[in-house]
Amino acid sequence: VRIPAYHPYHPEVRKDWAQYHDKMTEMDSQIRVRIKELKDAGMEDDTIIFYYGDHGSGMPRSKRWPFFSGLQVPLIVHLPAKWKHLAPSDYQLGGSSDRRVGFIDLAPTLLSLAGKKPPVHMQGHAFMGKYEAPAQEYGYGFRGRMDERYDMVRSVVGKRYIYIRNYMPHKLYGQHVGYMFVTTTTQVWKRLYDEGKLNEAQSHFWKTKPAEELYDLQEDPDEVNNLAYSKKYTKILYQMRQAHRTHVTKIRDVGFLPEGEIHSRSKGSTPYEMGHNKNKYPFEKIYSAANLASSMKKSDLQAITKLLANSDSAVRYWGALGLLMQERSGVKHGREFLIKALKDSSPYVRAIAGEALGKYGSKKEVSMAVKVLGEMADPIKNGCFPSMFAMNAIDHLDAKAKKLLPLIQSMPRTPTEVDKRFQGYVGRLVETTIKELTINK
Repeated sequence: VRIPAYHPYHPEVRKDWAQYHDKMTEMDSQIRVRIKELKDAGMEDDTIIFYYGDHGSGMPRSKRWPFFSGLQVPLIVHLPAKWKHLAPSDYQLGGSSDRRVGFIDLAPTLLSLAGKKPPVHMQGHAFMGKYEAPAQEYGYGFRGRMDERYDMVRSVVGKRYIYIRNYMPHKLYGQHVGYMFVTTTTQVWKRLYDEGKLNEAQSHFWKTKPAEELYDLQEDPDEVNNLAYSKKYTKILYQMRQAHRTHVTKIRDVGFLPEGEIHSRSKGSTPYEMGHNKNKYPFEKIYSAANLASSMKKSDLQAITKLLANSDSAVRYWGALGLLMQERSGVKHGREFLIKALKDSSPYVRAIAGEALGKYGSKKEVSMAVKVLGEMADPIKNGCFPSMFAMNAIDHLDAKAKKLLPLIQSMPRTPTEVDKRFQGYVGRLVETTIKELTINK
């Protein structure tokens, strides 16, 4: 089994990869049983079969990541002779196609197979059936909160290149997500990094991100050689960057809001309806703020600081994030605005301002920030999302937040007052933060 360049060549890693391939063989055995059931029921000649996975390999830096390693999903489609007239225009018996399709295309495709025209509000495109759409040039990837850790990444995949836009480049790729660290490969990988035993390609995952990434999937299938800052690829970078901007604008991507605001702004409707309401979600203004904030350019600090004076809380949120991303320079430039933001009406603005001042502020500012974050930490008093924002910030402060250790220790691990979907995530943050604060006490 070939080990990708970003993973260490280690016995435990090889074992995990071998097991992954064994599981694919096991799945083939399981689908054989399903097909036999269809045949025994006399339905084999009437059934169109879709056979697919739900993400790239279940290995770290694949599953849950919008690299091609995470987006490349196996898909096999079988049409019996009775339904061959519904096959894609490029369908060949026993053949394959490099046409870019995604999960978002499945619903429109099923409607098309049933003879129904997909409604215009659907983002996907039917790739077979009566209403087959033209092949699309690009596919799109998304990464947001993963369990207890926040992140925001978008990607664009073409036939040869993949473009990745990191809107939170200050965060490590390999943030400590409890679920990911169950994998032996993750544990070994991180240990070897801490011991200084990895090469550059293998070390990349444990560092912060650049704002943009571009990979040549033909020459670099493991996506370890970032071409985004090479003049040779300026044209390709520009084209794919524009494709990204066009797409998020077209679908009015609500991921540019802090997670809790997606729900509060869509109260009484749905996130989709809210996202298409320009009064509730001024996308262009918020997207512009996010793009500016994550530029990582010192020349943008004045403009980023001004975002904190905006009337829209999401714009202020990106202003605070933009200063945090530029660390000491950002805090120095926007200090007064960040201090004011500790009393912002938005808990998400307060949490990010607290993290920025707590990490890079003066002793007095650290004290102010820790006090605010401590007041926000309890999920029962403040709600799940503000609590998760505050707990992430506290965890990132390490020893500077050690006075909050008794408070965190007293917090419930599985708060029943919190939505069941998020109870475990709050608990993981409590346990991880206690460990961090104890080590740094």
